[in-house]
Amino acid sequence: MTSAGDKGGGANPSAPAAAGEAHLLPAGLQDVLPPQAAHEAATIERLLACLAGHGYERVKPPLIEFEETLLAGAGAALAPQTFRLMDPVSQRMMGLRADMTTQVARIAASRLSRQARPLRLCYAGQVLRVKGSQLRPERQFAQVGAELIGPLADSADAEVVLTASEALDSLGVQELSVDLTLPPLVGAIARGLGIDPATGDDLRAALDRKDAAAVAEVAGPHADLFEAVLEAAGPVGAALERLQALSLPEEAAQGLAQLARVISLIRARRPDLTMTLDPSEHRGFEYQTGVSFTLFARNVRGELGRGGRYDTAANGGQGEPATGFTLYMDSVLRALPQPAPQQRVFVPADAQTERAAALRAEGWATVQGLEPVTDAQAEGRRLGCSHALVDGELVAL
Repeated sequence: MTSAGDKGGGANPSAPAAAGEAHLLPAGLQDVLPPQAAHEAATIERLLACLAGHGYERVKPPLIEFEETLLAGAGAALAPQTFRLMDPVSQRMMGLRADMTTQVARIAASRLSRQARPLRLCYAGQVLRVKGSQLRPERQFAQVGAELIGPLADSADAEVVLTASEALDSLGVQELSVDLTLPPLVGAIARGLGIDPATGDDLRAALDRKDAAAVAEVAGPHADLFEAVLEAAGPVGAALERLQALSLPEEAAQGLAQLARVISLIRARRPDLTMTLDPSEHRGFEYQTGVSFTLFARNVRGELGRGGRYDTAANGGQGEPATGFTLYMDSVLRALPQPAPQQRVFVPADAQTERAAALRAEGWATVQGLEPVTDAQAEGRRLGCSHALVDGELVAL
């Protein structure tokens, strides 16, 4: 994408803009130019069409909401990433959304509370964040996602993984992989072993960093078990076998059994899908309550999306179980080939309108001349056309 904002944020905001700086954008923001803007819009519509084919109905939350609603429950985790401003009408603080999942959960719990469950909803829209990350420096990007609200069944967890994978497959994403995790696992083990909450938090942080030395130090007499959990990562079959061989407290064992059932359901439908397992991963899954996942494509910077099970009570809802996923369009577009240039034909000003209409019906983009020209081919080349209409005939340029 062509960006006018790659150097944004370095100038003194109180100083007058120099001639070369008048069009700079803040860091992490960019103008999306042709043909990428149209490519992104078309890609989003293809994803939504795939989701609609699976019965997911589209909702459109507002870009901005009252702060106390937007940041309720799990939304509080996004508070550091949320831009805030005062509503001049109500004199209440408002927030620009940094994620859309919590908004969809609010809609399900309020406007759609009487709709039959399971409730399948999908969405697409722009989000804005205070800071980018090393893998995603963009602060504004589009999200496309789906939420399956109501069921606790293992088949629901499998459905969202399979639907997300199919949606990306429909775009032609190559070498897709799904990295599964079970965010509550470490906490369940810690509780079952009687480890106090503060130590459990330190342990989870060490596991997130993949710091084996810190894990051993914090876990103390239980170091061997947590080191085994840390090492049980890799291709899903071998990783699951290593986990199942461990002696886990009851709550943790139940969670692991659910994960195994979900994996079995996914394999039955998509035996070709590449899956890995990282049971100790927790960062980015702070409000997930069960099987969760991240989507990657080989040689593509950043994750294509994330998803997993949660409870809408954490999102300002009424305590319904839910699972879903969000795709990040900046990363998804990096996984796709560049769009082919659209066939554009220059149509002289004196050409018949019926001929131009016929060309558009055939899929051409017509660029209508506004004034007569002596050389239609030269004018077409000047305007970036691939063809020109000369004496009623298409001529390649």
